[in-house]
Amino acid sequence: MSFSEFNFSNELNKGLKIAGFREPSPIQKEAIPLVLDGVDLVAQAHTGTGKTAAFGLPIIEKIATGEIERALIITPTRELATQVSDELYHLGRFAGVRTLAVYGGVGYGRQIALINKGVDIVVATPGRLKDLYNNGKIDSFNPEIVVLDEADEMLDMGFLDSVREIFEYIPQNRQTLLFSATMPEAIKDLAQNILYNPEYISVVSKDESTTNNKIVQKYFVIEESQRDDAIVKLLESEDYNKALVFCRMKKEVDRVSEHLKAMGFEAQGLHGDIEQIDRDKIVKDFRRNNIKVLVATDVAARGLDIKGVTHVFNYHIPFDPQSYVHRIGRTGRAGRDGKAITLVSIEEFRELKRIQKEVGANLELSTIVLKQKEFDKDDISELKNRVDSFEVDQNIDIIIDGFKDYNKDELISKLLSYVVKKENILSSQVLGYEQDSVDRFYKEYIQAENAKKSKKRRRR
Repeated sequence: MSFSEFNFSNELNKGLKIAGFREPSPIQKEAIPLVLDGVDLVAQAHTGTGKTAAFGLPIIEKIATGEIERALIITPTRELATQVSDELYHLGRFAGVRTLAVYGGVGYGRQIALINKGVDIVVATPGRLKDLYNNGKIDSFNPEIVVLDEADEMLDMGFLDSVREIFEYIPQNRQTLLFSATMPEAIKDLAQNILYNPEYISVVSKDESTTNNKIVQKYFVIEESQRDDAIVKLLESEDYNKALVFCRMKKEVDRVSEHLKAMGFEAQGLHGDIEQIDRDKIVKDFRRNNIKVLVATDVAARGLDIKGVTHVFNYHIPFDPQSYVHRIGRTGRAGRDGKAITLVSIEEFRELKRIQKEVGANLELSTIVLKQKEFDKDDISELKNRVDSFEVDQNIDIIIDGFKDYNKDELISKLLSYVVKKENILSSQVLGYEQDSVDRFYKEYIQAENAKKSKKRRRR
């Protein structure tokens, strides 16, 4: 089957050709005709299967031909909102379709002005969209097609109540599409409430929900600012043949690939904005070992089956568990061993736990040794200052009595060594937190998040 069978307009076909689309993926084959027919749809599909184009192409076609004027796509995160908006813009640019990503953390003014001015497709996160509707800022925005993308992710992030509230503002005479990688009961209930007599399709098979047990899976908990250092150190320390580095965003692919090249690696980036002729050359060079490290988005790596990929690195954790399965499935092929390494921040740790639970992944916490560092005068001075700042505990005699089996020198040596490690005096030696620190930081993060939610509820 080819895209020509959908009878898209010439302008949309031009965008498809430049984007490198040749044959529709399974989800596109099944979903596009249904969306074009105007029916409501529940589709089970994961990131990397082409689902953005599955709902985006028929939406663009309907806008370009004047069948509808406005469309709304709701995504769980700002990163995904930006990614979806970018992909739809590039597919529909020759058809004159305008897209806008709407999310929190930035000013309202420009977003409100563009929505009210008549942008064609709005891709929004639930929080910002609900605020705009609640405050009457976008009363004139009445989308005729609404897409709920990554519905199970919204459930996990606690957005379903916001989603239900948003649908109270949207006219009933709409076409509604719901895409989700998994179908828990809460998502099925939501579908019954917001869709009318929907069609159901699925392109998720059982073997796509678990990970290959021949792949060694590790993760490193780091600060956000340490990602570049971490990926460089990992590539320096791992014995890889070919390596795939997955990023969430196209602009991140460009930046990381340039950084790796500057550090001396044979690296190249791959994403949907790269011209097809250049994409073909990059993949060919990767197959022939002319490129050792390929930095790519999930979409660009869709369908890649390249022999000899020994390592997969997740620069950021993927958006959903199935994407994790498909990313690391690029290694460990044909019965060979492989290694998958994921970088996560404390804020992303909850997502990692969800992936472990849903796909049965056995991920091992690790740290990265950056270099061996001598304990110098500055370190000694810092340690002394920290010791000086402590007041003697009133129960110190009891504590000392508990260490009576040690001689004085041995006790001082052990306690100072403990302080050096606990206080992270030599933090430049190791990248990544050990288990006790991860547990403590994650607990503090959850407490802070719960406090924020409680504060918001009190304000209401």
